[in-house]
Amino acid sequence: MQDQLTALVARATADLAALNARPEFEAAKARYVGPNGELTALMKQMGSVPKEQRPAVGRLINEAKARLQAQLDAALARIAAAELAAQLGPAVDVTLPSPDAGPGTRHPLTLVREEMCRILRKVGFAVADGPEVETEYYCFDALNTPSDHPARDAQDTFYFPASTRFGNVSKMNPEEKYLLRTHTSSVQIRTMLKGPPPIRIVSPGRVYRRDTTDATHSANFHQLECLYVDQHVTVRDLKALLDYIFASLLGPDTKTRFRPHYFGYTEPSFEVDLTANHLPKVKKDWIEIGGCGMVDPAVFEAVGYDPERWSGYAFGMGLERLAMLLYGIDDIRYFYQNDLRFLKQFA
Repeated sequence: MQDQLTALVARATADLAALNARPEFEAAKARYVGPNGELTALMKQMGSVPKEQRPAVGRLINEAKARLQAQLDAALARIAAAELAAQLGPAVDVTLPSPDAGPGTRHPLTLVREEMCRILRKVGFAVADGPEVETEYYCFDALNTPSDHPARDAQDTFYFPASTRFGNVSKMNPEEKYLLRTHTSSVQIRTMLKGPPPIRIVSPGRVYRRDTTDATHSANFHQLECLYVDQHVTVRDLKALLDYIFASLLGPDTKTRFRPHYFGYTEPSFEVDLTANHLPKVKKDWIEIGGCGMVDPAVFEAVGYDPERWSGYAFGMGLERLAMLLYGIDDIRYFYQNDLRFLKQFA
């Protein structure tokens, strides 16, 4: 049997070294070590070997099996490397200069976010940030959102399974759920809980909602929200700031107006419209751009502020909507497709 094993290994070594494709390898593997393979057939002869010779014969079979497996592994590695090389194509000299000599550019959403933050910094606002994974308290409860509000429904909000735990997101209530934040207002709650007024912050960031993607909607988009808390803050202050922001961003011909609305976080609340007929692709006299209002006293009470002493306003808007207005873009999906033909227009 030793001669048979030696001949088998020598034959397999020669055969496997000549293989160039995976189907050939699989056929050879079956021929040698498959259920009906040559090595398997020799192993089945162990039953006819005298008892006193079985240890020596078994050792020979194991040695032959190990050598054969090593040959199979080497052949498979060689074939896999050849397949990968075929996918990669010819070698590239990494020391050669790039064929694309153009400089990189900032994304249009980054341009709008940084410009908005620059405008707001000029009037005393500081940029604040918070986690994208939030709890119901920060995203809903502290913002005076009723438990039966449609925004809290699983059809509108991305909730994590009940067993999910995040070490960097504190919970006010062990029973509340984790979720992907639906707005950056949660940053305002976190900021107010850190200390007393006055507060003047802007919180840009990514948010998530269960929206069907189309030309004007996305399940993942960006918001920018502002909060100002101090003594004797009025709606007049809010309107003056919004007029300043949009005149700075879109030009002096831009005007804003308020329409009464409802938000649980603010009272009174308004939708903000603007007129900007001097901008590209704006064919309406007035277009909706965001929401705003005076912070509800219930929100101040939730964070430990005295609503008799402090007042404030908050407003928010979508960065994608601002960018679409500013650059004349008519489809929100362009922002997420990484198409260089689109992105290079913002150099």
